[in-house]
Amino acid sequence: MSLGDYLLSALESLRANVLRSLLTTLGIMIGVAALIAMMAVGSGARERMDNIISSLGSNVFNVVPGSRRTAGVQMGAGSMAGLTEHDVRAIATEIEGVNRVGGAVSGNGQVVVGGTNWFTQIQAVTADYLEATGWTLAEGRWLDEDDDIHNRRVMLLGGSVAAQLFPAGTALGREVRVERARFQVVGILETRGQTGWGRDQDDVVFLPMRAGKRSVLGVGGGTSGADIGVIAVQTVNEDWLAFVQSEVEGLLRDRHGIRPGQPDSFQIRNLAEIIRTRTETMRVMTILLAAVASISLIVGGIGIMNIMLVSVTERTREIGVRMAVGARARDIRSQFIAEAAMLSMLGGVIGVALGTGAALLMARLTDWPIVLNWENAALAAGFAAIVGMFFGYYPALRASRLSPMDALRAE
Repeated sequence: MSLGDYLLSALESLRANVLRSLLTTLGIMIGVAALIAMMAVGSGARERMDNIISSLGSNVFNVVPGSRRTAGVQMGAGSMAGLTEHDVRAIATEIEGVNRVGGAVSGNGQVVVGGTNWFTQIQAVTADYLEATGWTLAEGRWLDEDDDIHNRRVMLLGGSVAAQLFPAGTALGREVRVERARFQVVGILETRGQTGWGRDQDDVVFLPMRAGKRSVLGVGGGTSGADIGVIAVQTVNEDWLAFVQSEVEGLLRDRHGIRPGQPDSFQIRNLAEIIRTRTETMRVMTILLAAVASISLIVGGIGIMNIMLVSVTERTREIGVRMAVGARARDIRSQFIAEAAMLSMLGGVIGVALGTGAALLMARLTDWPIVLNWENAALAAGFAAIVGMFFGYYPALRASRLSPMDALRAE
């Protein structure tokens, strides 16, 4: 008999007991469906992390003020003053491998246009900060050094703020009151969406450093350039990241007079490393979930073995007849292995459909990204077939070892 004959014979046997065949493959269905759904969700999570890395830049790190201790209480990162605009300029001019570097001071406040107002994050930034941190411009122009030198009251709007203040028209050239000062909108930024921890990145406005500190944030805005909340450093490429990070640490220790053995007055945070850690965590969780789902495949395989043993008992006389007319042991064995494989493939195909539907439903209900990979679907269905063949081998072997005379005498 050819392979096609074995498969046709197996299909006829399954059609004779459709309901029993479906119930037998239930474990395979659940296992494959769980695998497909979990792999789609896990791939979606990794893609979201990749997008965050792309938006922040894998070649970017931040420098923030260190923590100070007050009355024995550690106040946390950013509580120690010390970073300055002069530090920003020193990093830009003295360290090889730096592409862009910018500083920012953050706060929160009310922005008002006519009768519309919105509470948002306010950042006073140096000229290169936005491009160093991966922002792109939707329309208008960037803030530049002349804006800072001449103390111009101009601003850039994040997409969420622009939508709130100007829902029906363009914001360019319009005047917005930021706290008690008035600024002119010169640019709108492309939307970046939410971070991995749910914060809206577009709910922000950017002001030139000097005007923002003096007029809005209430921070010293003189030529001393004190009170920088964060310095963003973008390297030429990712290969320069470790070198530049080390050089920045050494430069700031020298500039701040920190002696050997003394703790830094600042902290360096590599955003790509943080996100990579989160991505790796999600990958491990996906593997664990897939391992749990695989248990269903094993259980389904045991169910197939059980029903195939029952089938051998029920069809003993049929086996005897086949042997009597010339069927060899390997023909009987191949027939039952083909039936087990067909059962598993049936469960695998239905499981792929159920898993895809479950993933799409999950994405719709939770607004969570999913990535459906048909290679994964084919792999899951193929693995299901292998499980069926593995667990169907023993019943097939048992059927092939029956004595023709004993089989014919069976009732």
